Amino acid sequence: MTTRRSALSRQPMAIIAVCMLGVLVLLAVFAPVVWGDEAVAADPDSIALPLSAEHLLGTDKLGRDILLRTLVATRLSLVMAIAATLIGACIGLLLGAMPAVFGARAQRWFASVVSTWLAFPVLLVAMLTVVLLGPGATTAVVALALTMTPSFARLAQTLSSRVGGSEFLAAARMLGVSRRRQFTRYVLPNIAEPVIVNVTTSIGGGLLALSSLSFLGVGVQPPDFDWGRLLSEGFGEVYNSPVAAIGPGVAVVFAGLAFSMLGESLAAHLRNREHGKALSPRRLGPAPVAERPAETPSASATDCAETIVPLLEVDGLSVSFPGPDGWIRPVQDVSFRIAPGEIVGVVGESGSGKSVTMMSVAQLAPAGAAVTARRLRFDGEDLTGLTPAAAGKVLGTRVGVVFQDSLMALNPALRVGTQLAEIPRVHGAVGRRRAHEMAVRALDDVQIPDAAHRAQQFPHEFSGGMRQRALIAMSQIGSPSLIIADEPTTALDVTVQRRVLALLRRECAESGAAAIVVSHDVAVLAELCQRVLVMYAGRVVEDVDIALLATPERLAHPYTRALTASLPDLDTDRTTPLVTIPGEPPDLSRPITGCAFAARCAFATELCRTETPVPVPHRHGGRVACWHPQDAIAPDTTPGREEVGA
Repeated sequence: MTTRRSALSRQPMAIIAVCMLGVLVLLAVFAPVVWGDEAVAADPDSIALPLSAEHLLGTDKLGRDILLRTLVATRLSLVMAIAATLIGACIGLLLGAMPAVFGARAQRWFASVVSTWLAFPVLLVAMLTVVLLGPGATTAVVALALTMTPSFARLAQTLSSRVGGSEFLAAARMLGVSRRRQFTRYVLPNIAEPVIVNVTTSIGGGLLALSSLSFLGVGVQPPDFDWGRLLSEGFGEVYNSPVAAIGPGVAVVFAGLAFSMLGESLAAHLRNREHGKALSPRRLGPAPVAERPAETPSASATDCAETIVPLLEVDGLSVSFPGPDGWIRPVQDVSFRIAPGEIVGVVGESGSGKSVTMMSVAQLAPAGAAVTARRLRFDGEDLTGLTPAAAGKVLGTRVGVVFQDSLMALNPALRVGTQLAEIPRVHGAVGRRRAHEMAVRALDDVQIPDAAHRAQQFPHEFSGGMRQRALIAMSQIGSPSLIIADEPTTALDVTVQRRVLALLRRECAESGAAAIVVSHDVAVLAELCQRVLVMYAGRVVEDVDIALLATPERLAHPYTRALTASLPDLDTDRTTPLVTIPGEPPDLSRPITGCAFAARCAFATELCRTETPVPVPHRHGGRVACWHPQDAIAPDTTPGREEVGA
């Protein structure tokens, strides 16, 4: 912060603007006290005097010194402009930024209100206000505030739309953070800087607008006076004493320049500070769990061990998005179970529906998504049919989420320790100091050095690996029963990647939490998980024990075999081209008939192209959705194999 202030203080324009504002503040505070009585007292012996050493700008028709009146008018002029701007900014922030915490529907509705408001001419709004309230200082302030409000609302709406779809705000909703706290701690801090710049610049324009209203006679009324009123009085004597209008006019220009220069300096400072630094959160937002009938039948969820009650049970989960030609279904009839303490991987090519599936389970589906399921139970509680708010209360701290992009998942406007402390403060009713101690301990548990100091830093001051560890600490601080990690090693080098995986494994082992780890890298999951769900085109095509990945000839689904075959190892012949999967994944915006992998599969038959396979138990102990499982050609000779849960 000290560096930022020093950088701003080195700008010549900023220095000049601060000096000019200092003069205005001094006049606003002391001028009415020192010259207030003299500025309003009539002097019959000094009526309409020209400029002189005693009266530098002359006197008006009542013998009052014009220079002193100009100086005294500084207070009322500034107070009115600042008040009108702040009122317009506050109302605009509420209209533009508050809908971000209510979801996409509220944002669209308020956007229509703001657009309609902006369509009204500014002068018409001011005239209607005067007609309703009558001329006066209060009327001028209200009229200016009403004309400024839609501009501030549009700015706040544009800025908050990015925050409203961010992962850190979505996580705050899941944790049950109140809407008031979401607005004050998550939305406002992330849009504050450009809003402050706009407010500063608008005060200068507000001074000119208020002076214009007073000049026209609908603003400040006698015996009160501001610069606009003095301009109006001086303009009436302009032919007899032209200098009478100079003082108020110069004051308006001087103050307007001061605020405009300060605003431009702040804007230039922010542009320099943000140069090369991308802080736009990924667009993600919550969506309601909608009741829509499943269009195609699927098998029931695969079973955990017979004697184990599943922690998470998902049956027939589908996620749909409205498209130009109908519904797009990136996730279709997904079913699986997770046992307590189990670590399960989810693998597949990009676009296979991995992240959408798991975020929907955590009630963090992308905005506009329609989520349906025949059964969605967590720790024995049914989530189907619940509203997002009710489902969020059930999940609360019992589900921890580690997002893919750690920089976007952490609130850039809050210190890391403050963000971790939110969880015990919201759900545990823990005091601020105690919550901070818990946050520091959580950072220390994930091996972040000097945790007490690091807790006071912002996310951009952490390295990528440290941010990822901080996310793991955040997911663990509430002692969850299930951790959902969405690509937790993305953009990390191999060394840091291994540390993050080892940390996640250790945290699950110590806490007894289950975990779902989403990745497109089979090797990552092989180091961490006990079994793997393989997804293709929005469906689970195979549920397989992790040990079988080392023996691809025992894998059942051709797609799973192709994935493992495309993974090079130390024994891979470097003189031959890498193995790839021919063709491309199907377009999910169009209906798919039969097996989605048929067009890329060497074993596909007419049955594969016409009928969709459903997951069924297989000899390797999991489930496979394939009409021609390939390990059927080789008997399973492994002794003691028993069917394990999916």
